[in-house]
Amino acid sequence: MLTDLKRLLIGQPLKSHELGEQKLNKKKALAILSSDALSSVAYGPEQILIVLITISAAAFWYTIPIACGVLFLLVALILSYRQIIFAYPQGGGAYVVSKENLGMNAGLFAGGSLLVDYILTVAVSISAGTDAITSAFPSLHSYTVPIALALVLFITILNLRGITESASILAYPVYLFVVALFILIGIGLFKILTGQISPDLHTPLGTPVAGISLFILLRAFSSGSSALTGVEAISNAIPNFKTPAPNNASKTLMAMGMLLAILFAGIIYLAYYYGIAPREKETVVSQIATVTFGRGLMYYIVQGTTAMILVLAANTGYSAFPLLAVNLAKDKFIAKMFTMRGDRLGYSNGIIFLAVTSMLLIIVFKGQTEQLIPLYAVGVFIPFTLAQTGMLVKWFREKPRGWLLKLTVNLVGAFMSFIVMMIFFITKFGQVWSVLIFLPLIVFIFHQIKKHYDAIAEQLRLSSCEPALPIEGNVMIVPVAGFTHVVENSLNYAKSLSPDQIIAVYVAFERDDEKKFEEKWQKWQPDVRLVTLHTHYRSIVHPLTKFIDTVEHKASESNFRVTVIIPQFIPKKNWHNILHNQSSLLIRAFLLYKRNLVVTTVPYHLKK
Repeated sequence: MLTDLKRLLIGQPLKSHELGEQKLNKKKALAILSSDALSSVAYGPEQILIVLITISAAAFWYTIPIACGVLFLLVALILSYRQIIFAYPQGGGAYVVSKENLGMNAGLFAGGSLLVDYILTVAVSISAGTDAITSAFPSLHSYTVPIALALVLFITILNLRGITESASILAYPVYLFVVALFILIGIGLFKILTGQISPDLHTPLGTPVAGISLFILLRAFSSGSSALTGVEAISNAIPNFKTPAPNNASKTLMAMGMLLAILFAGIIYLAYYYGIAPREKETVVSQIATVTFGRGLMYYIVQGTTAMILVLAANTGYSAFPLLAVNLAKDKFIAKMFTMRGDRLGYSNGIIFLAVTSMLLIIVFKGQTEQLIPLYAVGVFIPFTLAQTGMLVKWFREKPRGWLLKLTVNLVGAFMSFIVMMIFFITKFGQVWSVLIFLPLIVFIFHQIKKHYDAIAEQLRLSSCEPALPIEGNVMIVPVAGFTHVVENSLNYAKSLSPDQIIAVYVAFERDDEKKFEEKWQKWQPDVRLVTLHTHYRSIVHPLTKFIDTVEHKASESNFRVTVIIPQFIPKKNWHNILHNQSSLLIRAFLLYKRNLVVTTVPYHLKK
C-alpha cells in the first residue's frame, strides 16, 4: 500500500544509466535555479520601504540611490560568480572555493551558512508566496501557516519526482511571472510618460528629509540587498547542467543577472513614482498592480504569477541544497546518507531533510516573512564574502593569464559583500545575532561528525593494531514464549547451526506457569536445554538480558560467541502488527548494543 502511494506520488524508479537524461538545459535551469533571485523582487523593494517609512513617506525618494547601490553589487556578484563557475566547474560554490583557498574552517563556515540559507530560502519563499495569496484573498490571512505547509509538501513531491520533471512543470510559472512583471513595468512606465499618473504622489528626488541618517540609509541598503539572495545557486549546481556544463551555467547566470536587474529597477521606480507605502496585509507589488491595472483580470494574473514564483523560489533551495550536502558528505562532515540517490536519481534524503527543517521554521515563525529575511540575507552574504576572498587568494597564488582583471573583479565583489555583511550585523544585530552562535555550533558539529567517521575508519581498517579474536564455538540462546510453529521454526534453525549448544529461555510471571511449562517442554523438546527465569515485575527484558550477560561472560572465557535467536511471526498484512505486542522488537533493541553478542531474528510468515 505504501509502495503504491510512493509510486503514485513520485513515479517509477529510474535506472542508473538514465542519469544523463536528468541534466538541465539553459531554459529549464534558468527557471529552476533563478527563481529564488527573481522572486526577491517581490519583497526586496518592500524591505527598503519598510526601513524608510520609520522616518516618513518623504524619505521614499532614497529608494532610487539605494537601488543603484544594490544593482552595482549585483553586477559585482554576477561577474565574480561567473569566474567561480569556470574555476570550479565541479560545483560546490562558496564551500569548495573557501575550503581550497582559505582553509577547511572557512569552507565549513561557508558550507554551513549556505545549508542554513537554503533552508531559509524555502521558508522565506513559501511564506512570501503565502503573503501574496492572502493579499489577493484577505479572508485566508488566518490560514497562513497551513497554506505554507501545504505548499512545501507540494514542492517536495515535485522535486522527489526528479529535477527534469520538476523543471518541466515549474518553468512555465517562472516565465509567466517574468512576462507579467514586464507587462506591469511597461504599462506603468507608459502611464507615467503619458501623464496618467500624478507626479504629486511622490517626493521629488533630493528633497531634504528631517531625521534621515547614514545609519537608516545603510540599514535600508542592507535590506534591499536581500534581493540578491540566490545569485550563488547556479555555481553550486553546475553538475545539474548539460554538457558543456560551465558554459551553460555561465550563460544562465548572466541571463538571470539581466532579468533581475531589470525587474528590480522597474519595481523600485514604480513604487517610488506611485508613492507606494508598505502595508501589513498587502504587498508592494499588489499595490503597484492595483494602481496600474485596477482590481481586474491583469491584477490577478500579476498576483497569481507572483505567488507562484515566490512559492517556486523554494525550488532553488531544493536544487542547490542536496548538491552542497553531497560535497560536505563526501568530505565526511555530514551524514553519508546525503550522498545516496533515490528512485528518481535525485538526492532524496537531502530533499526530505530540507522540507522537514523548513516546515519547522515556518511553524516556529508562524509564516512571518519579515522575521526571516534578515537572518536569510546575512546567511548568504557570509559565503558571498568568503567565496570572493577565496578567489582573491587563488588568483594571487596562481597568477594565470589576465589574473589582474580577475583579481579586480573578485576584489570588488569581496569588498562589497563584506560591507553589506557588516551593515547587517551593525544595523540589524537584534535580528541576526543568532548567526554568531549557530554558525560556530554547526562548524563544531561538522568536526565532531568528521571525527566520528575517521574513528570508525581507523577501527575497521584491516591494518589496525587491534587483532581479531578467535571464535572457538557458539552458544545459541532462544527466548521462547510458548509451544508454537514460530518457536519450532527458530529452534530448528538453531539446531542447524549449533545442535549441542542451544539454551531455550522462558520468563515466567507465576510459579505454577513455570512448572507447567517445564513439564510440557520435556515432552516436546527433550534434547534442548530449557532455562526458566521467574520475575515478580512482569518484565521479560530485564531477567532475559541479565541471564544473557551471565552466559556471555562465561562464554568469553572459552572464546565462545553468544548468539541470541529471536522468534518472530510476520502477519500477512502490515496493519495486523498493531494487534500484537512487539516484544521481539523490544528484546532486539535492548540486545543490539551489547558487545560481543550476535542478535538474529528468525521470521515465521503467517498465511492468513
